[in-house]
Amino acid sequence: MSLPHSASLAMSHATEPARLRPLRRLSTLLYGRPGLLLGILLGPPLLWLGIIYVGSLLMLLSNAFFGLDEFSGQVRHELGLQNFIALLRPENLDVIGRTVGMSLLVTLACALLGFPIAYYMARYTSGKTRALFYVGIMLPLWSSYLVRVYAWKLILAKEGVISWLADSLGLEWLLDGILSLPVIGGPSLSFSRLGTFIVFVYVWLPFMILPIQAAVERIPRSLLEASSDLGATPAQTFRTLILPLALPGVVAGSIFTFSLTLGDYIIPGIIGNSTMYIGQVVYMQQGTAGNLPFAAAFSLVPILIIAIYLTIAKRLGAFDAL
Repeated sequence: MSLPHSASLAMSHATEPARLRPLRRLSTLLYGRPGLLLGILLGPPLLWLGIIYVGSLLMLLSNAFFGLDEFSGQVRHELGLQNFIALLRPENLDVIGRTVGMSLLVTLACALLGFPIAYYMARYTSGKTRALFYVGIMLPLWSSYLVRVYAWKLILAKEGVISWLADSLGLEWLLDGILSLPVIGGPSLSFSRLGTFIVFVYVWLPFMILPIQAAVERIPRSLLEASSDLGATPAQTFRTLILPLALPGVVAGSIFTFSLTLGDYIIPGIIGNSTMYIGQVVYMQQGTAGNLPFAAAFSLVPILIIAIYLTIAKRLGAFDAL
């Protein structure tokens, strides 16, 4: 280093304000130790996640091993498996099976409805047209969740829009026939499992469309052109090229729809009959009945189901794009 340059550096350090010297030392220390910098940046959020979120969840789930005094209603801090044994009762297994079945049906319906919309958005829209599609898909999410559910309760009611439309078209016999079915029917659509299913699909459909649209958009157009040049029909291209490459997006969207349906208790409480789902049982046991240990034990059921579902989704490549 030349003498004039060394002198200029010495003068710059000499004229540096004293209040900036600790900051310079700190920046030099962090620059030389990237692990320390990473720990400082990630430490607070990891502490929040570990203590506030995971810690509180573990505290709740630990109550599953306690019991409830039948006379005083107080939690007995004596370890036992009586709550898990109670989960094996037929009525509780029926609730679990019904909830998982509804979650799978809602996920399947969202995939069948969402894939064509997502594919059209990714391949045939751009600019303002795509923006309008995004607005149309996201618009329901900008309103209150309860407002949307209660709006559908009015639409599905006996005097609602669907009943009026069926009467106007002379199809009231068809609606009455559907409502008379033993499993999905009821007094009206707003008090039936079919109505619950319709509202579930409406509420969670955007969470299926957006991941599929992102997956389809990542498919190179050159692959589609090559498939066409090789003589493949549109059906063959869809079956052998588009669907396999878009499958991770479908599985990623299904994680949202399945898990959200599995734990929801508001829609079955507002739309539908007295049929119970997992979320309702947990809410009633913890709130109305005050049986926190059994509610905690029942809370483990959706956690285990979601863990199994995420394992399957990982094997299907749902996280490959992350």
